[in-house]
Amino acid sequence: MQVRGLILLLALILLAATTEAGKNKKEKAKKDGSKCEDWRWGPCVPNSKDCGLGYREGTCKDESKKLKCKIPCNWKKKFGADCKYKFESWGGCSAQTGLKTRSGILKKALYNAQCEEVVSVTKPCSSKIKSKSKAKKGKGKD
Repeated sequence: MQVRGLILLLALILLAATTEAGKNKKEKAKKDGSKCEDWRWGPCVPNSKDCGLGYREGTCKDESKKLKCKIPCNWKKKFGADCKYKFESWGGCSAQTGLKTRSGILKKALYNAQCEEVVSVTKPCSSKIKSKSKAKKGKGKD
């Protein structure tokens, strides 16, 4: 009987602790004090060059904010880092142009970015056939 009471007491303590932790998370989310819900966000502007860490400015009525953001350096700058696409497989190599092409359909536009619905990319055809290397020198030899 005492064991049941102890287990029940422990369960109540755990329940109270998790409820309190949930309240703290909600309070932290509202910590900035803004009641505005219709934020308009600009593009991510890198701190230097054309990729890497940067910031994005947002406005809502009379308020403004800056958020940290990052533009990957290997990203297609033509589309912008805020437009995410689902690409199909690369097509065959065109003998006339020496290029492969593929298209992508818009999957997600972050921060209400203006994105094209369908995009097309090209890359040069590779002249070499890629092969997997067998084994590295010096490894596995006795």
